[in-house]
Amino acid sequence: MANSIPFSISELQSVKKYPETLYYKGSLDLLLRPKISIVGTRRPNPYTRALTLELSKKLANAGMVIVSGAAAGVDALAHEGAGFTNTIAVLPCGINIRYPSRNGALIEAIENHGLTLSQFEPDFTAREWSFVVRNEIVVALGESLIVTEADIGSGSMRSVAYALEMGKQIYVLPHRIRESEGTHRLLAQGKAIAIEEIDSFVAHITKSALNTLNDTPFLAFCRTMPTYEEVIGRFASEIFEAELGGVIEVVNGRVIVV
Repeated sequence: MANSIPFSISELQSVKKYPETLYYKGSLDLLLRPKISIVGTRRPNPYTRALTLELSKKLANAGMVIVSGAAAGVDALAHEGAGFTNTIAVLPCGINIRYPSRNGALIEAIENHGLTLSQFEPDFTAREWSFVVRNEIVVALGESLIVTEADIGSGSMRSVAYALEMGKQIYVLPHRIRESEGTHRLLAQGKAIAIEEIDSFVAHITKSALNTLNDTPFLAFCRTMPTYEEVIGRFASEIFEAELGGVIEVVNGRVIVV
């Protein structure tokens, strides 16, 4: 059964047009946790495969939720490495369709233990343009973007363009010459930072998320900038005390954490 999200997602305010409706299957609590997006080629080399798995696993173990697009290759590896309880899959099709079919079991596991999202009607079949739309949401949800391997002109590089427009930091894996020419170009142009050592990177990237990880469910929900009515509906007993104590403010009908 397809459900629609009953509140606004603050991270999606950065997209060109906020989706009229977002459908989901799984746990909306993942939206309240620190998130990072991982994308890359559908045909990763063995080096990329190993490091994408290691990177997503260690980020998830450190408290991050991994966001990707459920495609073959790097996307699937990122979801798998994170573990299905720590990942969000954004679909290029309707929420009732598991695409690509080769990843059907993976998407089903994310539905049952993590979260799948789609802005398309539940039975919508993927089109060429819907992948681009999906990519924008993948990028918007993450605090930053990791590209583990990408060719020039690829869909992953379109995701990079979105990240640059949104002002998000981009990280890439270092590759050998003539491999992953898209990420090589980003490094040469100073538009990305290379992940030289995974454990140090994970420690750095999760440090800024510590405050969010320590939030109560009430504060975590308020960080999504919900409407006042949405907060009343879920946390009626907490909102009045928080407002009186100066923990939150109501601005233009939306709740803001001070």
